[in-house]
Amino acid sequence: MVFDNSLVCVFRSKFSICCFDSNGVPSISWVQEEIYARNGKIMVENTNTHVTRVLLCGPYFPASHNYTREYLQKYPFIQVDDVPLDVPNVIDKYHICVVKNRRIDSNDIARATQMKLIMQFGVGLEGVDVKAATDCGIKVARIPGNVTGNSASCAEMAIYLMLGLLRQQKEMENVVKQKRLGEPAAGTLLGKTVFIMGFGNIGIDLAKRLRPFGVKILAAKRSWRLKSRDSCQSNGSPALGTERDDIGGLVDKKGGPEDLYDFAQEADIVVTCLLMNSETAGIVDKKFVSAMKKGALLVNIARGGLLDYDAVKSNLESGHLGGLGIDVAWTEPFDPDDPILKLQNVLITPHVAGVTEYSYRSMAKVAGDTALELHAGTPLTGVEFVN
Repeated sequence: MVFDNSLVCVFRSKFSICCFDSNGVPSISWVQEEIYARNGKIMVENTNTHVTRVLLCGPYFPASHNYTREYLQKYPFIQVDDVPLDVPNVIDKYHICVVKNRRIDSNDIARATQMKLIMQFGVGLEGVDVKAATDCGIKVARIPGNVTGNSASCAEMAIYLMLGLLRQQKEMENVVKQKRLGEPAAGTLLGKTVFIMGFGNIGIDLAKRLRPFGVKILAAKRSWRLKSRDSCQSNGSPALGTERDDIGGLVDKKGGPEDLYDFAQEADIVVTCLLMNSETAGIVDKKFVSAMKKGALLVNIARGGLLDYDAVKSNLESGHLGGLGIDVAWTEPFDPDDPILKLQNVLITPHVAGVTEYSYRSMAKVAGDTALELHAGTPLTGVEFVN
């Protein structure tokens, strides 16, 4: 074994190797179970081999793994791995599973014999079998979007898609290619009515950012009772049925599930910001789209399964829907040959609404801090548990 002159010692365990240079900076790689001195001779068997191992599950979204590894690189007792295609065969070796875009089902969980925590790198946990995890004594958590910039990033993307549809982005590209000027005469947000479907952190951040555009905002939330459908009180205090007291003035009309179709009829733009679950899957169906104002725009930044594919496709082709802007699709990765994507009034982005450097570095910090807390045996403070 060759040692660099700056090397002070090499620590080896069955989990990792940690090399410290003269400045005390560690680096880590896979190792055996021995401790070496500068001369390479075995000095002592390792007696402290505990390493907390973190597995990021699922392909794509590379920044989640890269930023988490970068944040934890100075902690040799935390091992971060990205194993997108072989999760079932390695999950038994890990203490924390950080989910990207892969389903973690009961079979995976049954194999996760050392698992203490499953956490979503984001908010949506519809791909995790929470019951199976609970039955196995594994905690399940998400990273709150309002403290990482994730919900703000998603809200910005919603506005980007709205403006792209209103300004006819694809047509503008054609005009540029044809060396023409001054067309198309497109739409504007000013004076529009926007229905925010789902008023959690993303919905709230979207409403805050829409206000300066001069729009009327409708919002529906499952927990808002019928009586909360009236306009917010002029003094800014919350209307009856709200759960938060910090949204006064953001919404012109509030409602619950019973108001969805009335709001759809009134809105020029509908934005879905809902969590995906058994109640919301396919909620934007034929009945809902038919209730929408003719020519209205539909924007989805939440989950592709919220929209009924056939209902959306047929109403785009008939002209009843004026446009579709989606950051998520029915199948992912997106099929570039999907006929919907070829329509002139459809804009799609590759599931990047929440993927900004600010939000992903913030979420990587939460994931990293959670791993450090779990390793230390202290309470996990930065995540929201669902079981």
